[in-house]
Amino acid sequence: MDLTVVGCSGSFPSADSPCSCYLLQADGYRLVIDLGNGALGALQRYCGLYEVDAVLLSHLHADHCIDMCAYYVARNYRVGGCPDPLPVHGPHGTAERLARAYDMDEHPGMKQVFDFNTLEEGTFQLGPLSITATRVAHPVEAFAFRIEHGGRSLVYTGDTGPCDQLVDLARGADLLLSEAAFTHGKEDIPDLHLNGRQAGEAAAQAGVGRLVLTHIPPWTDPEQNRADAVAAYTGPVELARPGAVYHL
Repeated sequence: MDLTVVGCSGSFPSADSPCSCYLLQADGYRLVIDLGNGALGALQRYCGLYEVDAVLLSHLHADHCIDMCAYYVARNYRVGGCPDPLPVHGPHGTAERLARAYDMDEHPGMKQVFDFNTLEEGTFQLGPLSITATRVAHPVEAFAFRIEHGGRSLVYTGDTGPCDQLVDLARGADLLLSEAAFTHGKEDIPDLHLNGRQAGEAAAQAGVGRLVLTHIPPWTDPEQNRADAVAAYTGPVELARPGAVYHL
């Protein structure tokens, strides 16, 4: 598997990065994980808009899904006609939420362009990838994902506060792509986000091979979060950056 960071800014785009978006490729299959503010433009650096095989949305906050509205335009009005409906897997109500965001009737909404599938906890297959979805601690329905292929594993936290289910999902993973939106000792809001230290603690408890911190808002010091993670986890810790590629 090859994981490309398309966007990694939390809450709103920074001067250097769109919001959350990751491209995962394996055996020619292309999966887009989240598509937040500004991500559709950046995605085109790494993949053609009509080469994507599926989209996986962790939750329905704008910084993780709002560029699906722009993607609807790109597909629906493509010169030569709209491609076949693209599989989109997201929380309950994804189709209706995106239709409202685009100010269109919910029915049919975007259903002629996207093939919407409702996420449930459990394991399912997307192309060659085995996906395990688990609910995590966030104010809205939100999922973390464990993605496996060829004996290798990636876990993406989406947005979450500290929770046992995230640690269980991440056990033994080769790479933990973890949000770290908060700063240790500064924000303390239950069931919302992790800070760098909490991301490091989760990585240590789960025994993962590598930790990559992402979803850090422009007002948060990423180096402080990395240092806090290093204090809790002895494995490699990196900061996500647009264009970075991780080979698994």
